[in-house]
Amino acid sequence: MSTNPILLSTAFLPPSGWFSLLLKHPVTIEKYENYQRQTYRNRCLIYSEKGILPISVPVNRPSGNHTPITEVRIFNNEKWYQKQWRAIRSAYEASPFFLYYQDDLKPFFNGYSGNLFHYNHSLILKLCELMEISPDLHFTTKFEKEPVTMTDLRRFFSPKKQTPGHFPAYTQVFSDRHGFIPNLSILDVLFNLGPESKDYLVQITLSY
Repeated sequence: MSTNPILLSTAFLPPSGWFSLLLKHPVTIEKYENYQRQTYRNRCLIYSEKGILPISVPVNRPSGNHTPITEVRIFNNEKWYQKQWRAIRSAYEASPFFLYYQDDLKPFFNGYSGNLFHYNHSLILKLCELMEISPDLHFTTKFEKEPVTMTDLRRFFSPKKQTPGHFPAYTQVFSDRHGFIPNLSILDVLFNLGPESKDYLVQITLSY
């Protein structure tokens, strides 16, 4: 593992490139930023029969655009979790390892109505456990606009643009229809590669 520390924002079922950093660097997750819309903080991208499908966690921001990330609450009135789990199941039930891992992940889609930051972190820890990753993981203690002791990748990953880097191709459920789609949610790697997920993440190289 490199000694070069990385600063990341929290993410909901993060992309594979985000997770690859946990294997290679000490990672600090930003805890004192304001919530930002239309980011991986509350959404992820999966591979459906029609191609890339974004799924998101609806949230309540008590202070609007100035709501700290740790005060963002999950909004459950429309039972989003049932819809999103159906989308995940539809996308991956034909994958080699969906049945193997579904019982570990389905409890996260049961209507948890708490804090988005804590929810994301619980999911990240569960995914690390499933992939046998032991990350050197920390949280910020204050907000720094331009940190000097860490490589700032808080804005590096975005669902609006392709992440620069090398993502080796692997067989995806619908790759015969749409080809290989890189850097989707870690779910895509986990359900398609199973115990080989960790080895795959090591092969990812990011250009930042």
